[in-house]
Amino acid sequence: MTRLRRAVVLLAVLAAAVPVLAQPAVNGPRLSAHLEALSQFGRNAQGGVTRVAYTEADLQGRAYVMDLMRKAGLEVRVDAAGNIIGRRAGIDGTLRPIAMGSHIDSVPEGGKYDGCLGSLGAIEVVQTLAESGVRTRHPIEVLIFQNEEGGLVGSRAVNGELGEAELGVTNASGRTRREGIAFIGGDPAALATARRKVGDFAAYLELHIEQGGILDEKHLDIGVVEGIVGIGWWRVTVEGDANHAGTTPMNQRKDALVAAARFVDAVYRHALETPGRQVMTVGQLRVEPNAPNVIPGRVELTLEIRDLERAKIARLFDDARALAERLGSETGTRFGLQPIDHHDPALADDGVRRTIDSAARALGLATHSMPSGAGHDAQSIARLAPMGMIFIPSAGGYSHAAKEFSAPEAIANGANVLLRTLLELDGKY
Repeated sequence: MTRLRRAVVLLAVLAAAVPVLAQPAVNGPRLSAHLEALSQFGRNAQGGVTRVAYTEADLQGRAYVMDLMRKAGLEVRVDAAGNIIGRRAGIDGTLRPIAMGSHIDSVPEGGKYDGCLGSLGAIEVVQTLAESGVRTRHPIEVLIFQNEEGGLVGSRAVNGELGEAELGVTNASGRTRREGIAFIGGDPAALATARRKVGDFAAYLELHIEQGGILDEKHLDIGVVEGIVGIGWWRVTVEGDANHAGTTPMNQRKDALVAAARFVDAVYRHALETPGRQVMTVGQLRVEPNAPNVIPGRVELTLEIRDLERAKIARLFDDARALAERLGSETGTRFGLQPIDHHDPALADDGVRRTIDSAARALGLATHSMPSGAGHDAQSIARLAPMGMIFIPSAGGYSHAAKEFSAPEAIANGANVLLRTLLELDGKY
């Protein structure tokens, strides 16, 4: 045997003898147990959760989460905005942190998983790394944002969008945002210190339940989020003539409710017939004088349009305005459309999306590229860093309700995709 051949054989023997380090995997049962334990803070009679921001239940849940973070080896602090931040040092102190997180506050009579999965999933990932002896090149930050359900308050403070005037808004707790921030350990007078700059994070990842039924219906494991839709809100008023319901002939009426009803139907059909994944919704309706024997003289309603493209939202609104003008002419009524609020779309980073998809497929999981029709803290942090979101199925499409449920296997799958994506980004960025 030649010297070269002996060397090749020796290397082969050594390679076979050295064990290949397995990819670490999260402890799925532990993560599910933590989610169940967190759900006890604010648990309601329906079996869901009422843990509204700035309440005692919120405070208790935050204390539980901070304890989990410390046990996972994170250095924990509360910033001036009231966000909980846990940090794990990386090998290379010059690199920017990779961040993960979500929120733990709920809507009134909400579910156990919305926001909580991403928060506790991020903590589970860090604990898994610690138990596996894996050190990342980048520092890791786990961000638990406060009052997501009340308007992305904590994450908008981080990206600098939360203005002073907004601190006086009162939420379902009965406290203003200013009072609430102080209640949970923040300092509203020093809010500017919570702000992070563009480029402060290498990337941001958020694990979340889908809050819809697409993955569940299609029996798919992981949703790779393309972006978070933009939202436009308008107040629509319809002015007609209030008059006696018994003495006014049908052909002489200027019925504001009839015109409004036709507008609602026209908007709905237009959304269905327009190619794409946009949604258009009339969600509120107020009729005046709202009496059984008076022809409605005025109707006020809301119009909401959501899509991943800002330009498309604008086009759809122009279409709705044209529909209103036509209907007003046909019914003898007057339509007015005034803007209420607007949130721009937040697109996921292409590189992060590809990494999430690759991580899921490496685990043998079926993926589906999809937009998020709901708002998330990720859309705030997308202004600062490359962002990616991972969805897991919501059984029956339920969310913001006691029926909200994701199976333990789906929860573990999502957390493992989060873990693998983090490790892949740690090697790339």
